[in-house]
Amino acid sequence: MLSIISFIGFTLLVAVVAWFATRKTDESSADGYYLGGRSLGAITIAGSLLLTNLSAEQIVGLNGQAFTEGILVMAWETLAAIAMVLTAVWFLPKYMKRGITTIPQFIQERFDENTKAILSVLFLIAFGVVLLPTILFAGSKAFITMFELPTLLGISETAMYWICVWSIGLIGIVYAIFGGLKAVAVSDLINAIGLLVGGLLIPYFSLSMIGDGSVLDGLSAVWTENQEKFNVVGGATSSIPFGTVFTGMMIAQMYYWGTNQSILQRVFGAKSLAEGQKGMMLAAFVKFLIPIIVVLPGIIAWHMFGSELNDADAAYPELVRRVLPAGLLGFFAAVLFGAVLSSFNSLLNSSATLFGFDLYRKFFNKGASEQQTVKAGKFFGLGLAIISMSIAPFIGDAPDGLFSYIQQALGSLSVPILAVVVMGILTKKVPAIGAKIVLIGGVLMYLISLLFIGPNQIATALADAKLQGITDAGELALIKANAYPHFLHIMGILFVVNIIIMLVVGMVKPKQDIYVPETTDVIDTTPWKYATIVGILITVLVLSTYFIF
Repeated sequence: MLSIISFIGFTLLVAVVAWFATRKTDESSADGYYLGGRSLGAITIAGSLLLTNLSAEQIVGLNGQAFTEGILVMAWETLAAIAMVLTAVWFLPKYMKRGITTIPQFIQERFDENTKAILSVLFLIAFGVVLLPTILFAGSKAFITMFELPTLLGISETAMYWICVWSIGLIGIVYAIFGGLKAVAVSDLINAIGLLVGGLLIPYFSLSMIGDGSVLDGLSAVWTENQEKFNVVGGATSSIPFGTVFTGMMIAQMYYWGTNQSILQRVFGAKSLAEGQKGMMLAAFVKFLIPIIVVLPGIIAWHMFGSELNDADAAYPELVRRVLPAGLLGFFAAVLFGAVLSSFNSLLNSSATLFGFDLYRKFFNKGASEQQTVKAGKFFGLGLAIISMSIAPFIGDAPDGLFSYIQQALGSLSVPILAVVVMGILTKKVPAIGAKIVLIGGVLMYLISLLFIGPNQIATALADAKLQGITDAGELALIKANAYPHFLHIMGILFVVNIIIMLVVGMVKPKQDIYVPETTDVIDTTPWKYATIVGILITVLVLSTYFIF
């Protein structure tokens, strides 16, 4: 009962504070609804960035991978800090000086309106089919495991997933569709603080339990008894072979932090470029520390449960259930609930933005007013939410874990989108047809590789191995890993291919009207004078982590 009371209390507190902070924002205007009136400060931006990124699929999924593979999966977090630094220093000034609301809007200015429409559709497919359902499923899994809800309520696990998914989704709709960006950002900031506090309590209580009251003794036991889990260099059969750090890993990170609408929309709502850069840098520094929350607990769970736990993605919620006192369990569940809502809200708000600005005015109502555009975006977001809520319960457990599933699925979009944005910034003569070829062809090449060529080559290699009498599971795993390049390597290769395609098209059929970027005076676009030096310090911290391990 105490855990339920603390859960409801903290959730209501966040809702009341978010309402109070946004009650004077004009949500009927495009800037008010989509960008919070361009009034967000650095701390609010940092909190919103972290909570948009750090949701149940991240906390549950990455700790699940750490449970299986150890500290090497921290690359998803630590390298993200470098990508955020690059975004703050290089991408943001180029975006914000144009006063854009969406990334597709930048693509329209650089290429043409049809290219923008293709990009918007790709973003919406990624949001509706991959990200939103996975967030809902992962959040539901966490709550079902932490509170043992099927047993508590006496209903089947399948029915419990439907109830959790739709409960989270309906509350998220209220925040995102009717609240606008500022309501999302303010609630994100509160939940970010709660998540950092609560997230640190998990390893604290876990290590205290292992060390009989001493955190240091507990940490020493985990370190000395699980040395294989603290090897940062992954082998050929790991989910992140070390070589991928230099290929597709950074492609995935730069796409997510440098071109992803749901992330950048928080920064586009900044009151100035300097505030946006400060917010991104602050988030990057915290991101460097996040493995304590999203990786270490997974290793601790391995130490405590080992092979006793069959489902790696259940490792984190099971650890939380066992180590937190009842009152804190409710508080942490509320914080995790807020994190799930944050990612769900952010994607819905961004979906409404993309549809309203980039598709509704082009294909449905060219003369639409701002109020009509916002209204259409809200209705579209509502429809997308219902679709994602209907898909989520059918996701089930991904064979390689939830987090790996998300990264593999998004690879089809991240490679061509990043290539088009980078070439749009760096070149002036690549025409719109080059961008269109890459946006469509790049997706198809990745899907063909991931769904057809790769599986066929792996199946052939395994069949040959069995004909040779090889039955050892370790040998078969190694043969499977070497039969076809890792999906992150494929991303790196296809990124280079996409860049070459655009350059060739630019040479064969160069753009006739040279692109000249327009500037805006909507906000102060003076860069933060310490951005570069702070970025270098954060990068050094990240690299030092790899040297230590």
